[in-house]
Amino acid sequence: MTASASPTVRTRFAPSPTGYLHIGGARTALFSWAFARHQHGSFILRVEDTDLERSTPESVQAILDGMRWLGMDYDEGPFYQMQRMARYREVIAQMLAQGSAYYCYASREELELMREAQRTTGLKPRYDGRWRPEPGKVLPSVPQGVQPVVRFKNPVGGHVVWNDLVKGTLRISNDELDDLIIARNDGTPTYNFCVVVDDSDMQITHVIRGDDHVNNTPRQINILKALGSTPPHYAHVPMILGEDGERLSKRHGAVSVLQYEQDGFLPEALLNYLARLGWAHGDAEIFSMAQFSDWFALDAISRSPAKFNLEKLLWLNQHYIQQAEPDRLTALVRPRLEAALGKLPQQPALIDVVLLLRDRANTLNELAQSAHLFYHYQLPDASTLAKHLDPAAVPALYNLMERFHSIVWDREAIHDAIKQCVTQFQLKMPKIAMPLRLIVTGATQTPSIDATLWLIGQSITLERLHQHLARVDPK
Repeated sequence: MTASASPTVRTRFAPSPTGYLHIGGARTALFSWAFARHQHGSFILRVEDTDLERSTPESVQAILDGMRWLGMDYDEGPFYQMQRMARYREVIAQMLAQGSAYYCYASREELELMREAQRTTGLKPRYDGRWRPEPGKVLPSVPQGVQPVVRFKNPVGGHVVWNDLVKGTLRISNDELDDLIIARNDGTPTYNFCVVVDDSDMQITHVIRGDDHVNNTPRQINILKALGSTPPHYAHVPMILGEDGERLSKRHGAVSVLQYEQDGFLPEALLNYLARLGWAHGDAEIFSMAQFSDWFALDAISRSPAKFNLEKLLWLNQHYIQQAEPDRLTALVRPRLEAALGKLPQQPALIDVVLLLRDRANTLNELAQSAHLFYHYQLPDASTLAKHLDPAAVPALYNLMERFHSIVWDREAIHDAIKQCVTQFQLKMPKIAMPLRLIVTGATQTPSIDATLWLIGQSITLERLHQHLARVDPK
């Protein structure tokens, strides 16, 4: 079976709910999802929640919410390992019966003394097999009152060899692997064992995961073979680094996927960006998830770590904001605005404000912030107004106010009135436009002045001009 021809491809995303769904996990999920979709196979979501001390319901929900926001639909699941404990114990019992696993009664103190002795002699610390049953070997007497762990009887000699679909052929000596604990002394199974049973039972054909799992793979392959299962194909994807080449952390942007939602990113922008972190299709930079799954191939994944670049993500987000349906964009901006300002008035229509501002915004939050001036008037700072309001412009602004009284209130008429006023008083456009902008909006930066005034409305524009000009030059 090859990576490109299997008609029954089954991939899985198996996060541990010990925190949020982060960028690295989301990319792993995306690659697994895309490969399954490309191959017309199945994508399974599995929650590996056996770490009782660190796993929380909140983290589980954050993972599910993150997947939902990103739109990565799964065909089966979510499956929870804690609900499969009976199955794991059943398999452990079978392995003990067939001799591929055994009880180990060594205490922590014994194991630490063993490792210390190995370090002292320059050996790699590892379990020495003292409780491993072998033909003709006499085992120690079982100590009273000691609950044993269960260890996997790893093959001796030879190598574990697999063709990693990203890294190429990998070869690990069995002599480098000691007998892994597969059940703790309280009976709970360990991570590497649960993963193997799940992958076998769920008939996973391709495991796509970060290359920090490479060291687990030979152990898992050996256990799978001991269970009589065919190991899946493995594809270990290089890690994501910060721009400084260091492991990605919060300071680089490695925050919860849902934090990106809160920060005003669109899911399609984040997905598009994650897809390009370590994978490429020619020079394509912007593409839909349908295109991505159609193009996706494991042999196009880079063997080198990818670097996270926030500026590139912002660029993509701006593109998708510009392309978004106006109604959808308005619905996303409204709660952000109302969280700050309360319920919005009906005028100006938010959809018109959004359409005017969206080309200038990198995020939904920026878009909402720039919309404030249309719904929340803040008096211009006196010193700022004085700086921009040349006394020579005051008569021109009075003239403009009179013109505004008599025009039909649309962008073209507003533009013509301002232009005529500038010409009549022989002023440069900024001499009129800047104080006009400040007086009517309270801001020094807005979209084009004619569009801004049109949305603010004729009566409000005239009212603010009258109030401010009366203070500057009472008549």
